[in-house]
Amino acid sequence: MANNEKRNIGRTRIVLSQVVACLALDFLLIGLGMSISFVTMVVPEVLYAKEGVSLDENQASWFGSLAFLCQPLGSIFSGPILDYFGRRKALVLVNIPHLIAWLLMYFAWDVPSLLIANALLGIGTGIMEAPSVTYVGEVSEPSIRGTLTTLTNSFTSTGIFIAFLLGTVYPWREAALVCLIAPLATMVLVLFVPETPIWLLSKGLHKEAQESLCRLRGWAKPEDVKEEFEQLIQYHDKLYKCVTCTNEEEDLGVCQHKAGGFFKKTAFKIKNVFLVKETIRPFLLVVSYFLFHTLSGLAPIRPNMVNVCKALGMKYDSKSIVVVVGAMYILLSLVSASIVKIIGKRKLILGSLLSTGFASLGISIYAKLRIPAEVFSYEVETFTDHKELLPVILFMTLVCFSSLGIPWVLLSEVFPFRSRGVAIGMSAAVSYVIVFIATKSNYNLEKAFHLSGAFAVYATFAFIGTIYLYFFLPETELKSLEEIEAFYKSDKIIFADDFLINAFRQKRDLNNESTKPMLVTKS
Repeated sequence: MANNEKRNIGRTRIVLSQVVACLALDFLLIGLGMSISFVTMVVPEVLYAKEGVSLDENQASWFGSLAFLCQPLGSIFSGPILDYFGRRKALVLVNIPHLIAWLLMYFAWDVPSLLIANALLGIGTGIMEAPSVTYVGEVSEPSIRGTLTTLTNSFTSTGIFIAFLLGTVYPWREAALVCLIAPLATMVLVLFVPETPIWLLSKGLHKEAQESLCRLRGWAKPEDVKEEFEQLIQYHDKLYKCVTCTNEEEDLGVCQHKAGGFFKKTAFKIKNVFLVKETIRPFLLVVSYFLFHTLSGLAPIRPNMVNVCKALGMKYDSKSIVVVVGAMYILLSLVSASIVKIIGKRKLILGSLLSTGFASLGISIYAKLRIPAEVFSYEVETFTDHKELLPVILFMTLVCFSSLGIPWVLLSEVFPFRSRGVAIGMSAAVSYVIVFIATKSNYNLEKAFHLSGAFAVYATFAFIGTIYLYFFLPETELKSLEEIEAFYKSDKIIFADDFLINAFRQKRDLNNESTKPMLVTKS
């Protein structure tokens, strides 16, 4: 009966309620996109600038990558903030570092103040990641969670586009001041969104959790969501049973495993909540995907993208190309959100990573054949006046396929609730270390191996990543959070559910059966 009444509410209304709930999150992600891309427009303006703050090539390399090095500091605090204050309050608190950073960026008077401002942007971005990906995963239904989580990429891409556009319209100081709008708007909009039902249940607030679920399911009545709410309670109760007692099938009444001081409780939580296969397996998978996606070609050059476009001899103005890149981010994020439900996350990830590899390989071959050996993207005086259309096409191909990648989407659904906040924070921290290494090493790679060698390295990472993920990346589209958690709890070695892998597995099983010794009985 409850299902029939729920259908009478109207599917559009149910979806709309979840979209509206993500509104504050969307503005948060716009601010996040602005923070990670703003440096792209600042570097060409301050690199050997004749007036104001001026950076040399080594300082510019550090400025472009420092934010990523500092983001893990924010990620460390992200999980505890998320679990203690809740998803909703966390969406407010995480904006404070960015408010300070944008103001400091505007008033930056020398190189250290500029670096500190960018470091604060990195810390703020690191704090933002866990609340952003967790919130959408916990408020949405399995049937639209893939679309909503993928759609969040478009808002991050919108922030990237806005930052690129501001860099062409305003001087970088005034552009930093305009960027203040995003965190301020987020803090206001959070007042109008609900807390997630599962977090409210974790605090014993059953009535508030039911009201939140009603609001997220089309402003329904309690009887409309009765079945789903009961399932949510069962899931919550299972989560909060002692892991050790549950595994040992004990019924001790009062659990003794969590008794003790702070350090003993912390050690227990690390061992039995984080260092378990349902957390470690997806953690390793997500980190691997981040590694291959980041080092596939686009992310390492993003801080120096304007100069890379010039060094490759692109036909059009480099800043205009970068603005188009920002627009492509938005378009491809929308495309990704629209096709993920049709083809699934697995095919989207594998297809985009493989195609990114070919695009990086194409740029590598072009640079080897057409770009002189002395050209170095961090030294403007080495650029040639020769301009072509081909590098524009190759670079836009790289942007298109790289933008279809969805590493952050996996974070919202692959971790169990017990460890979700900490695991997402840790995953984000590791991913930012990877991005820092990628962006900082771009300077050294290009200096040692030319543009052609750098992109050849990136293509290699993309191809290796495609092979690895083909074997170990499962399909999570249309799967509930409980089903995904159960999948990673399996005692078997985890392989993806793919027809080629399954065919090999069946053939192996048949061979094993045929080689078993037959039992001979004497008459």
